[in-house]
Amino acid sequence: MKHSVIDQTASPPEQDIFTIPYEQVLNPSQLEAVTTLDGPVLVIAGAGSGKTRTLTYRVARLVESGIPPGAILLLTFTRKAAQEMLRRATELLDYRCEKVAGGTFHSFANVTLRRFSAVMGFDRGFTIMDRADMEDAIAFVARGMHLDKGAGRLPRKRTLATILSKAVNKGVGVEEVVSVDYPNFMFAAQTLVRLQRIYQAYKKEHALVDYDDLLVILRDLLRDHEGIRQRLSEHYRYVMVDEYQDTNKIQADIVRLLAGRHRNVMVVGDDSQCIYAFRGARFANIMAFPQIFPGTKVIKLEENYRSTQPILDLTNAIIGRASRRYTKVLFTRKPGGTPPVLAVAEDERTQSRFVVRRIQELQTAGVPLGDIAVLFRSGFHSFDLEIELNRANIAFVKVGGFKFMETAHIKDLLAHMKVLINPEDALSWHRILLLLESVGPKAADEIFRQIVNTGNGVAALATVEPKPRYRKAFERFKATMLDLDPDRLSVAETGARIVHYYQPILERRFDNHPKRSRDLEHVLSIMAGYDTLDRFLADMALEPPTASVDGNLAVGKDHAGLVLSTIHSAKGLEWHTVFIIWALDGRFPSIYATRSEQDLEEELRLMYVAATRAQENLYISYPANIYDRTTATLLYRPSRFIDGIGEHILEPCVLTHDGDGLDMGW
Repeated sequence: MKHSVIDQTASPPEQDIFTIPYEQVLNPSQLEAVTTLDGPVLVIAGAGSGKTRTLTYRVARLVESGIPPGAILLLTFTRKAAQEMLRRATELLDYRCEKVAGGTFHSFANVTLRRFSAVMGFDRGFTIMDRADMEDAIAFVARGMHLDKGAGRLPRKRTLATILSKAVNKGVGVEEVVSVDYPNFMFAAQTLVRLQRIYQAYKKEHALVDYDDLLVILRDLLRDHEGIRQRLSEHYRYVMVDEYQDTNKIQADIVRLLAGRHRNVMVVGDDSQCIYAFRGARFANIMAFPQIFPGTKVIKLEENYRSTQPILDLTNAIIGRASRRYTKVLFTRKPGGTPPVLAVAEDERTQSRFVVRRIQELQTAGVPLGDIAVLFRSGFHSFDLEIELNRANIAFVKVGGFKFMETAHIKDLLAHMKVLINPEDALSWHRILLLLESVGPKAADEIFRQIVNTGNGVAALATVEPKPRYRKAFERFKATMLDLDPDRLSVAETGARIVHYYQPILERRFDNHPKRSRDLEHVLSIMAGYDTLDRFLADMALEPPTASVDGNLAVGKDHAGLVLSTIHSAKGLEWHTVFIIWALDGRFPSIYATRSEQDLEEELRLMYVAATRAQENLYISYPANIYDRTTATLLYRPSRFIDGIGEHILEPCVLTHDGDGLDMGW
């Protein structure tokens, strides 16, 4: 975050001295946004409509109008975004744009609070804790509370940090976060409330602030100290905010307090792409902006520079189903394009093979793998597809989730199966033995050696004499394993029995075990397509060629592989061809999302974000007749977000597999 000395006497020149040909390089809506300098402005920037370009040119326009660069504040969600905009503005105009104050909300808060630290009670300054520091501090505080072990296990420190952080960012109580996201810990809700209070006192005592505190303390500084608020408001006379739909309540309050005096504030965002409520993003911020700043000029950027018109016709139809939105209709001047396709598959394997075959056809037609993406609602939706891609030797990188073989609970499940096929698999034996309570590495090694020395495989468990400290856990494990006969049970039946045994272990080991349980249910559905345990495990052992990335997409333009990504991680990116898989009602949206109108609306926006990533080709697919074990219902309809859209907009295609090949009926 940069600051400059401001000449408060400077004012925009009256004569037209602009050197940049704004009228020639911007479309009418962009030009209006760039040249409207005073007063509150809300720019609704549709997907692919040149949002970054608009902000960049507006920075240049403000500076070229004579506004001191240091009086301009550009707030973004990443430092890279701010740096890129100011770099482009500098190239457009001159070095003056480098002096614009640009950065993230957190960096702006840090700079401001350093300046007024004594006012906020930090006489000696303060130290910022990163996420790891925060987790350690919470763990230290929890240990000092001397909690009764018999009252039930508290969440692990990482989960505790997530709960406390989410409560701050959403502006709700800890109990509400626990109730919605971690209902299995409701018994400890009041304890967590007390933990939050003691944690806050601990930070204050030791002059520590975490990332959330930076925003909260800045908000409080602006709210409670009128003199400082006026000084900062007079200093930053022109405020711009990028991705406003992703702001939480605290950030919206900061913008309101900072710009409330001069009201020269432009926020840019797209209500249709508000998909981060789980991080605290507040849809109401962008919808209520005109009420917070009366007299707001609303400018819509509707010309799309990314997609063909047939793709935009579909995205317009999807978002048209939202109950609350700013009405906009995306259009493009790009010629041509074919309608998006809705492929109905008889099962998941058929869906996966369709995607693989179409990718191979695109490669033959000259489309690079790196220009193709497969998007999905949840990370486990790509598990079966990963197997098919490996079979076809198609390189890929997966983001926004873990690969099949990289999740601990999936590894645990497969390890139980591996020892049935290979009783000398020391790695798998140690993995499953260490899951038993009170069994450490030494005991696991002793048990393993007893099994191997008998030469009887899993049956040797019957001869092992467990120590008293882990006898109960071992007896349950032994009974389960001795009852597993690959020659008698199907692959799916074997898996179901292991999952039943593993469920209490899952609940003990993972705070988010309800989500991981759904992963295991999905694996069981994959097992149903295999005749032998050997073949299933052989497919599972295919190591993906690239590592997972947990979070936003970290794939450069020069990446040569296909991209598999959750939709959340794909926001802001684009590809020549996009596949959206598992567009099955009950999976997308999930059954759980249908219980809340607010959650359902966000799921709809998620489908819109996915569809607007496509430039030339868009394929949406779903497997029909999927049995959901959790609700004991049959899922067979396409996502309600696309169901009923006319065939002239979304072209239907029925996929079947006759054993010899894939048949596509159009």
